[in-house]
Amino acid sequence: MDNLPSASFFSRHEFLIRRLHSLSGIVPVGAYMCVHLATNASTLAGADVFQRNVDSIHALGRLLPLVEWAFIFLPIIFHAAVGVVIVRSGSYNTVAYPYPGNVRYYLQRITAWIALFFIFWHVFHMHGWIHSEWWHAKVSGPLNGGLFDADHATSSAHAALMPIWVRVVYAIGVLSCVYHLANGLWTAGITWGLWTTRSAQRKANWVCTAFGIAMAVVGLAALVGVTSADPIQAEAVEAVRLEEKKDFEQRERAEEQKLAPAKSSGQTAKIQ
Repeated sequence: MDNLPSASFFSRHEFLIRRLHSLSGIVPVGAYMCVHLATNASTLAGADVFQRNVDSIHALGRLLPLVEWAFIFLPIIFHAAVGVVIVRSGSYNTVAYPYPGNVRYYLQRITAWIALFFIFWHVFHMHGWIHSEWWHAKVSGPLNGGLFDADHATSSAHAALMPIWVRVVYAIGVLSCVYHLANGLWTAGITWGLWTTRSAQRKANWVCTAFGIAMAVVGLAALVGVTSADPIQAEAVEAVRLEEKKDFEQRERAEEQKLAPAKSSGQTAKIQ
């Protein structure tokens, strides 16, 4: 690669690293993004539907952090780190050669930077990076982070997205991520030899474009669904929170009922 020292680790293992970078951008990172946007878009079906979807994810309990790090955070960190090396080693020539391929090359790298900073901020904004009471009290809370509450999914997400500038940032970030994935699918097909002829690349381009438009619609629908799920009127917000609280209490009772037989059997054993 240009501008990279020949003795660098990257240059010595460039083929393998590029293949892993390409693959990780699709599975699991790209696949997770599609599921994440679809889950958020379920707010359009109602707060109870979104809450159930969130509950199904958090039902993993203590396994959730392990799953998140193994299949989401570490792949994203790897893809981002390698992507930074690739972007910094490339050059832009869209002014001298404003061809569609060069424009897409330029947009792919610009959206990479936008997606990187957006994801970094988004995770902090909603989850505070670290799930710890001390961290939230001393760091993420004072910095307006960790605003999402899994037990009150719709109302907490809505409150987090209330400022107009936050909605604008989310729209730009989501669309950048979608473009980066859709165009990345097309380039990955070339990298992996799935479409090598000009005809095959043209057909794949239409498929990837359609996929990108569909995911853009889902992504914006997710944003609209979250921000419009409970209107600004206080009564509507309170109604959603009461609905979430009712659902939470039902889950609590269900858990207590599951534990009740075990406790009663334990007490019986002690008496015997």
